[in-house]
Amino acid sequence: MKFRLHFVVDPMGWFCVSAVFSVWLYNTVFIPMLVLFPHYREGHIPWALVVSYYLASLFCLTALLRSSTADPGRLPQDPHIPHSEREHWELCNKCNLMRPKRSHHCSRCGHCVRRMDHHCPWINNCVGEDNHWLFLQLCFYTQVLSLFTLVLDFCQYYYFQPLANLRQEEFTGHHELALLRVSSFMGLVMFGGMGSLFHTQLTGVLSDTTTIEKMAYFKNEVVPSRRPWQQTLAEVFGTRWKLLWFLPFRSRQPLGGATFHPRALV
Repeated sequence: MKFRLHFVVDPMGWFCVSAVFSVWLYNTVFIPMLVLFPHYREGHIPWALVVSYYLASLFCLTALLRSSTADPGRLPQDPHIPHSEREHWELCNKCNLMRPKRSHHCSRCGHCVRRMDHHCPWINNCVGEDNHWLFLQLCFYTQVLSLFTLVLDFCQYYYFQPLANLRQEEFTGHHELALLRVSSFMGLVMFGGMGSLFHTQLTGVLSDTTTIEKMAYFKNEVVPSRRPWQQTLAEVFGTRWKLLWFLPFRSRQPLGGATFHPRALV
């Protein structure tokens, strides 16, 4: 599958993406400057900890940029409908185009998206069949980076040895407010919010139910998925190699299977 850039013209969405990017930039620049590098230079922490922090930051940024600009599964104006799947297609009453079942028309983007889960303003894009795996990675790595930040904030004041080349009173006076209050507050908000979102998304994926379907039907009316969780996640991430599920740099290859087939809803 070729990677195609996909931009949604929405000023509010651009603002939300900029806010998320600002939080990432704050943690990526501020925490290493005040905690990681000073303690690494004095031998208090190993180099592996610094590398791990920047890897988590890199994966988080890559998942953010790719989920924001990846095509979520937008249907073309004149889709080719395989003869064997025609019974699984229907007419959209908003754009008057044929679409596979379980697709949804996004009023903000103005087109139908295959297996659309929801429109997320924080990435200024829909979450659909082709970029759902990137959105899951974004939620996961945001949790990792936020937890990393919280642990470093805690260790700075309660575990790490005082820095020999720094006047501790001056450091506390200049940076305690930003480090303890701003950084810790953002870490708690991002870790808690993304943790809840990641749990909701993962539960929906494993039950083969989108957020839109959860809103349209009561929870006890949805028949749980009987497929193994490995098969379900492999179809979402586009590979059966579990290690590749964590890499946002690759392209997704749809696996064979009933991608467009509707689930049984009672």
